[in-house]
Amino acid sequence: MKRMIILASCCIMALGSIAQQQLGQRPNVKSPVINADGTVTFNFYDPAAQQVSVVGDFEEIRYNSLSMTKQDNGVWTVTTAPLAPELYSYSLNVDGQRIIDPANSYVNRDISTLSNIFIVTKSKDDKGDLYSVHDVPHGTMSRVWYDSPTLGQQRRMTIYLPPTYDGLKRFPVMYLLHGHGGDETAWTDLGRTSQIMDNLIAEGKCVPMIVVMPNGNPSCNAAPGWWHEGMYTPDGNAFNERGAKSTMEESFMDIVNFVDSHYCTIPERSARAVTGLSMGGGHTFGISRLYPETFDYYGLQSAACRMPREMLPSTPNSKLYEDFDGQMARLFGSKPKLYWIAIGKEDFLMDMNTELRKYLDKHQYPYEYYENDGGHIWRNWRIYLTMFAQKLFKE
Repeated sequence: MKRMIILASCCIMALGSIAQQQLGQRPNVKSPVINADGTVTFNFYDPAAQQVSVVGDFEEIRYNSLSMTKQDNGVWTVTTAPLAPELYSYSLNVDGQRIIDPANSYVNRDISTLSNIFIVTKSKDDKGDLYSVHDVPHGTMSRVWYDSPTLGQQRRMTIYLPPTYDGLKRFPVMYLLHGHGGDETAWTDLGRTSQIMDNLIAEGKCVPMIVVMPNGNPSCNAAPGWWHEGMYTPDGNAFNERGAKSTMEESFMDIVNFVDSHYCTIPERSARAVTGLSMGGGHTFGISRLYPETFDYYGLQSAACRMPREMLPSTPNSKLYEDFDGQMARLFGSKPKLYWIAIGKEDFLMDMNTELRKYLDKHQYPYEYYENDGGHIWRNWRIYLTMFAQKLFKE
């Protein structure tokens, strides 16, 4: 009996050892690996896969994919060429199926698309360094609900308070607006707003300010999953067919009034700025005309700045285009401190922005213009936010 017990124990130990060996055969995959020379290595374990590639926004594969090579241990791998300092997004394509990298826990949502992210940085003050979290004083990020009488809704927005905010000292405010399909989380998750603001303020390159990031969809109260419509699939057009009581532009003072009444702001024109990307740039364009003496700084980033003849059929009958020439005359007659336009050379909204600039030039309205490479992408909007924030509230 004793021999049988010993034999059984030996068998169990042997089986356990074999199991551990088998489990040990699965490699401990790390991905991505940022190499010292700026190259990036991606690794993915799937012995049964037939084809695996990396799809991302790196220059070398922006319009294609980077094929991975299968190793004897079942790990697929590929190394990029050296990448410029930047925050990059990517996913994997496994036998025709797009997936996120299971070895990378850093994931962002852009409308309904999930992508992994990583940062390449080579020196202090490059873009990758600016977008990284550093050991500096940090601001506070909050999700806040406010009442919009104009839209008849409780609505959600994100607010960044600078590190020195103490409820006593008053601060200027920058209103930062997202694009089509985005929501109140877009600028924080995809735009790295808190990291950019923390680092600029810590380096003395930017005046400490409150940053308000509202939800710009008047037919939606908040980001998907955060309001009573539940966990629907975001598609960029959710509930547009429902219509809204008013436009984002006409309801915008509900946001300003809430912020001024709940936070220590400087409630003056000279201490208010508004900027936005794409649709949010179009909202900024409209806000500038409706409230010409409420804000002193305007930033149009890759803006959907429709002129009167480009007015969408779905646009509600509103004050936005009642007297366009008169609105623009009042705006520039009030002498705002900055009217800034920024766009990439490959942006599909370039023609729209060119027409606006021709109009401004024709009427000799002063503005600043910045043009860089690239198209309608977050890589550019992070640059524009960085530039615009450093122009504010310094006089």
